Amino acid sequence: MKNCIELDVLMHEANQLIHFNPPYMKNKNFEEQSIAETRNKNWEKSPSQVFWGEIATLDHTVQIYENDKVFLNTLESFAGAGLIAGDSVIVIATADHLQALKDRLSRHRFNLGFLESVGRFISLDTTDTLNRFMVNGMPDKTLFNECITRVITQAKTASGKFRAFGEMVATLWQQGAQEAAIQLEELWNTLHSQDKFTLFCAYPKAGFTSDSTGGSGIKTVCCSHSKVIDGAPRPSTEVYYRPA
Repeated sequence: MKNCIELDVLMHEANQLIHFNPPYMKNKNFEEQSIAETRNKNWEKSPSQVFWGEIATLDHTVQIYENDKVFLNTLESFAGAGLIAGDSVIVIATADHLQALKDRLSRHRFNLGFLESVGRFISLDTTDTLNRFMVNGMPDKTLFNECITRVITQAKTASGKFRAFGEMVATLWQQGAQEAAIQLEELWNTLHSQDKFTLFCAYPKAGFTSDSTGGSGIKTVCCSHSKVIDGAPRPSTEVYYRPA
């Protein structure tokens, strides 16, 4: 709970800094540098491959991202590091994000056709996957476990290790189904505790600006995870993170 409170404080301070523009700050570069330095001191920094290969192994990590470029940089490093390490990689994302990820990985010479054929790279559409276990607007525990366990079994057959990214919770949140989203996050946590693996989730920051949780939604989401990745623009080779 302490970390969650600290996260709220940090977010409040960051918002104040973004809108703080005193008259004597005439140099834009100085202002941007000051904001960046204040932001950086609240986060630990790691090279992307080290973070995903060593630091976040077996963690349930979340990113609240400011734009798609930031998110796709993180998703690319998550998937790429896993493939390089010999993991099977499961990605459940929107059609646009799946295509963008595949384009990026292909540019880095990953043979996705081969990786998909042997079960090392498994990509699933968010909406199609949700339709397999949502009942009356809520996730059905039995159907969810059957659906995701089947995919995990496929991934483990191809490689002893696997990692997974899921965008289904964020999709529900954006649709205004916050209760269903939180319940689905809990189902992921239960599954994660039973079969340890690296699990990554991501939400667009804009999705929290007009939700029905009275501003507590972002704290609830972050506290369902073990690590939080900064969602501000960063070099694609670095990850800034903190405990949730």
